[in-house]
Amino acid sequence: MDLRDADTADIEPIRTVAKDSLTASYGHVVEETYLEEAAERWYGRADLEEAIDDPATRFIVAIDGGAVVAFAESYVVDRRERVGEIDWIHVDPEERGRGIGSELLDRIERELRDADVDAIEGRVLAENEAGAAFYEQKGYEHTGIQEVDIGSETFEERIYRKWIGETETDAQSAEVHETDDGETVHVAYEESNRGSIAPFYAVYTDEGHTERYGYLCGACEGTNVSIDTMDRVECLECSNRIKPTRWDAAY
Repeated sequence: MDLRDADTADIEPIRTVAKDSLTASYGHVVEETYLEEAAERWYGRADLEEAIDDPATRFIVAIDGGAVVAFAESYVVDRRERVGEIDWIHVDPEERGRGIGSELLDRIERELRDADVDAIEGRVLAENEAGAAFYEQKGYEHTGIQEVDIGSETFEERIYRKWIGETETDAQSAEVHETDDGETVHVAYEESNRGSIAPFYAVYTDEGHTERYGYLCGACEGTNVSIDTMDRVECLECSNRIKPTRWDAAY
């Protein structure tokens, strides 16, 4: 088996692996219709082509017998600390158990270490016990939980982190922020989503992070952020945006 950078000729095989992997990992908790819609929405040809061509994105495929059997995508986000985020790791269900996911993760970690990150972070739905165990076996610590909406249901997503630097920074703390309307809110910098310009951070009305307010745009530090019914998020001040939420199989 060989690992190499993805190219645009890999797009259709990547889409197939993603759909099969999502079904295998989440078919027991998410309706098939939602999974099909999610796969098409998150792994669209245009989005994959953009990610593969983006020099800031690390997109790796595993090739066996001339075919794509797994892939992974990661990138670096500068928050309070420099974090390597694993967007997804997907392995063809027929190829699982061979250590392919581990080889992909090892490659990702080497590349992110070379990028001088302070920590590496991955996320999986709580219902994906195999994905959670995968991260834990690789030395990742369960550091938080956030909610994601899939179809008409809400699920918990676990956040896993491995620290690369010598000491942990104060990444888990919240910062008090004043909105344009003069309202005091609390920013959770450990809960972020990658934006087109800079990350978006979760914002709460209370220090305990129980009442969600919205997002803080990392580009302009504004809270004038819109969220539509399709989960599209956009800052109305600087046009920073994030695509619909997606989760990985991490297996």
